[in-house]
Amino acid sequence: MADFSRITVFLTDNGSLRPSSTLALRRIAEKLAPWARREFGVTLEPASLLHSSRIPAEDLGGEKAEIVYQRIKRLYREEGRRRFIVLPLFIGPSRALTEYLPAKREEWKGRFPGLDLRIGPPLYREGDPRMTEILAELIQPFLRDKEDRPLVALTDHGSPEPKVTEVRNQLALELGRKLGNSVEKVAPASMERREGKEYGFSDPLLANLLNQPGWTRGRLVVSMLFLLPGRHAGEGGDVVEIIENSQKRHPGRVVEITPLLGESPRLVEVLRDRLVEVLSDLA
Repeated sequence: MADFSRITVFLTDNGSLRPSSTLALRRIAEKLAPWARREFGVTLEPASLLHSSRIPAEDLGGEKAEIVYQRIKRLYREEGRRRFIVLPLFIGPSRALTEYLPAKREEWKGRFPGLDLRIGPPLYREGDPRMTEILAELIQPFLRDKEDRPLVALTDHGSPEPKVTEVRNQLALELGRKLGNSVEKVAPASMERREGKEYGFSDPLLANLLNQPGWTRGRLVVSMLFLLPGRHAGEGGDVVEIIENSQKRHPGRVVEITPLLGESPRLVEVLRDRLVEVLSDLA
């Protein structure tokens, strides 16, 4: 077996200024780290790409957050570590993974000679049903009986990358098949999108979907295609605000929101397999 003991793995999200996001990322990493150490000898820790290092330490239980670059810099200089893996806590192939991070890797190689930074795959994989199954499990408590079948809006943040939206749309199709006759129908939606016709692939926006004919009465479940809480998802987030604004126009409708994907214990199972894929390439 290859020696992975000098590899540091970062469980990485995009990052947020909300303490709840970093704390949730840490909880997932805490579940993964003992397994990663036991099975492969690697160190695994949470580190966002951006933002979280600006959160006051007192809001994070006294432990200051460092973003990926800061952790690489510190571990390279203090421990001589040169081998790193980013294990993405991303659902699809975000430009953060396909453009931003590869560009930064080349920049960092100039600063840290011998740096070896590998980028793992995102969570969703065609042919792997587990992300769809997790979504279905999170919706299950909202399915009461055959006479009360809700509409389901599978809602993500919205991305300028068409391939991310393709993942959203594919998950909506798979979720519809999985839930079958227990729901009225499943439709994809985005919380927001960039202006311009060239970004129309992100439509429909959740705010618009909630006001379409057939979606203004009865019961609706917003299935959250978000991993961690923050400014957009979770208590007081943008998605909640969109729903509340829509409810003012349609007060007779019942809207319920599923927990976030990061709350599912099965997510760790998927992350384990994605890490195994990267380590297998290094063996």
